[in-house]
Amino acid sequence: METLVVYGRSPCISNKLFSGVASNGSSSYAQTLCLGTQHLSAFNPSSLRCFSPPLYRVKFRHSSNKPHIFLPHLVASMETVEETYIMIKPDGVRRGLVGEVISRFEKKGFLLKGLKLFQCPKELAEEHYKDLKSKPFFPKLIDYITSGPVVCMVWEGVGVVASARKIIGFTNPLQAKPGTIRGDLAVQTGRNVVHGSDSPENGQREIALWFKEGEECQWTPTIGPWLRE
Repeated sequence: METLVVYGRSPCISNKLFSGVASNGSSSYAQTLCLGTQHLSAFNPSSLRCFSPPLYRVKFRHSSNKPHIFLPHLVASMETVEETYIMIKPDGVRRGLVGEVISRFEKKGFLLKGLKLFQCPKELAEEHYKDLKSKPFFPKLIDYITSGPVVCMVWEGVGVVASARKIIGFTNPLQAKPGTIRGDLAVQTGRNVVHGSDSPENGQREIALWFKEGEECQWTPTIGPWLRE
């Protein structure tokens, strides 16, 4: 059967896609068709002849001769390796979700650089959440973070900060999507299982708060070539 190619949004097609000898012996079977608002059902099928024309390559011309860069390649070239601070909060530890949380970052392909179980003192909790000091819930938040041990982690990878935020989900578990840690495992904002840095800069600040010099491990995983080009 004949093939129609629509260029852009134009409803009118006036391109001869192919030319050859049809089964009825005519020298050219290419037709010029113009489709306005008329529905295809208006055409009489008996007036169309079916044959198998050779394949032709249709070339699309760009308005500019400048080279076009494939966007994903451009973005990939701009990506850099980052570190982020991830903390499993007291409720996540008490509920036995430590392994579940760690496995999600491992399966994603990020590199674990630091890991420890830690009882957070009040002074450290206040420094960590100092941007929320003016909020009415601040005292309750500090009591919550210091109520039991937390698991402190450093994860490394390309785009790890943004990706970790997606893995964790929205602050309010009721708004977090299924498949995220909070969407799957948490119910209320005050018990949302895990914390993650919201920027590369905050990631470095928080890592320096929770980890002493020399506590991070420097190592290279063997699966690296299978994670990135």
